[in-house]
Amino acid sequence: MTLRTKRSRHPHDDAPDTAGDFRRIAALPDGPEKEELRRRVVRAWMPMAGRLARHFRNRGEALEDLQQVAALGLVKAVARYDVSRGCAFESFAVPTIVGEVKRHFRDHMWGLHVPRRVQELRNRVRVSQRELSQSLDGRTPSVRRIAEHAGLREEDVLLGMEALESYSTLSLDAQLPGADDGYCLVDTLGSCEPGFDQVVYREAVKPRLQRLPERERHILYLRFFCDMTQSRIAEQLGISQMHVSRLISRTCSRLHHEVEADRRLEHGAPDAAAPDARGHDSQRVQEDQEAEASDASEPGVRVTGRAPGAEPARCGTREGDGRRKDLRRHAAHRRTNTNTHANTQTRTNTNAHTNAHTKTVTDSNREHQQASGTGGRARRGHAPAPVTTRG
Repeated sequence: MTLRTKRSRHPHDDAPDTAGDFRRIAALPDGPEKEELRRRVVRAWMPMAGRLARHFRNRGEALEDLQQVAALGLVKAVARYDVSRGCAFESFAVPTIVGEVKRHFRDHMWGLHVPRRVQELRNRVRVSQRELSQSLDGRTPSVRRIAEHAGLREEDVLLGMEALESYSTLSLDAQLPGADDGYCLVDTLGSCEPGFDQVVYREAVKPRLQRLPERERHILYLRFFCDMTQSRIAEQLGISQMHVSRLISRTCSRLHHEVEADRRLEHGAPDAAAPDARGHDSQRVQEDQEAEASDASEPGVRVTGRAPGAEPARCGTREGDGRRKDLRRHAAHRRTNTNTHANTQTRTNTNAHTNAHTKTVTDSNREHQQASGTGGRARRGHAPAPVTTRG
């Protein structure tokens, strides 16, 4: 007795007969009619593309996206198919559609960009691990066993095993295993400590602050350590607020240039941008002289607001506040006396000039009238009349 086994149905037995359409497509020139035939063939083979896309489901990509990628591969297969080769269309279309789906996974589904060679090593290592795990009763195979089974070097096996974890990334918000209080991966990451840079900046500026003149160092102390405004510093030192602003700006710029010059020298770069120290000092002396002249300070009292040899006034002390009040009162009294003397002198000079001009005009008028009156009266025999002027 002969048993007949029922022939299994081929998955593409329901494929449409489009051989005639492909022959017409090959015969027609490029144009709307040819494009319409291609669209009709694509619609006829869409069920096959959907079945191929479902083979790759549950791999991290939505089925609708896989179907769209498979449809794109079907369009490419219809456009590239050559009916003159004598092979069936499905034998050409299936590898084209599957290759398009695999290319989509390779180019768009990896969490990290991995070269194609490493991706192929990953696939071979993964297959070898699965086969060896089944033969070793679930035990994890060693790197040498995987290399012997896959025909690879151990370095390539290690590279492929690293790529196994690169396909999908782990979110920083993912909760760590065994953590019940919501402790996630982002909580384990450190952040930059700004205090480290602060220590470097302070150590770089410290020796240069010690070499500054006493007045500039005292102004920086009041401004940045006592948190005093420029107006209060100007009142305490007996100078203008603009002079304080210039001193702070110039001192900070000088410190910055010196620190940058030392940094360039440490890295071997030419110190082209560093300012000349002698030119900088001469400019500082000139600016100080101009500021002191504009402040109109008292002779014998320094612009810094301290008598020669006196101790510097600490910010917020009673001694410094009393000294500052005396200096301000004395400076105001001196400015008042100076203005009063200048106004008195101006009025005196103005009156003297006016009187001299009036006397000159009066003398000129008298001489002219005397000359005119003498001539007229001499002709008529009268004596000259006296000339009167308005005082």
